[in-house]
Amino acid sequence: MAQATQQKGIVLTETALKHVKMLREQQGKDLCLRVGVRQGGCSGMSYMMDFEDISQITEHDEVYDYEGFKIVCDRKSILYLYGLMLDYSNAMIGGGFQFTNPNASQTCGCGKSFAA
Repeated sequence: MAQATQQKGIVLTETALKHVKMLREQQGKDLCLRVGVRQGGCSGMSYMMDFEDISQITEHDEVYDYEGFKIVCDRKSILYLYGLMLDYSNAMIGGGFQFTNPNASQTCGCGKSFAA
C-alpha cells in the first residue's frame, strides 16, 4: 500500500499529492481540490472530485491542508469518506486516481463507485 503523507479525514498519498499539484499548476490558479460523493454509479454512490476556487470554501466544509494544498469536502460527504485514501497510479491499465474507502461495504469493478 502507498505511503500516506498525514493522518487526516481524507488521506492523500505522496504520489497523489504530486499529481494534483501538477494538475493545479496546469490550471494556472491557486485552486483547491473538492472531493465528495453523489448518488449514482454502479454501486449506488459515486466519488466526485474537481478543482475549484478557494473562495468557494464555506463554513460547512471540512478542509485538510497538505503542504499548502487544500482538500475540501462537504460535511455530508465526509460521513461516507472519512478515512478515504486517495492514491494515484500512472499504470497504462488501471491507472489514474484510486479510492480506498474504509466505509464502503461494496465497491464496483471500476473503483469509482461504492455502497455504504
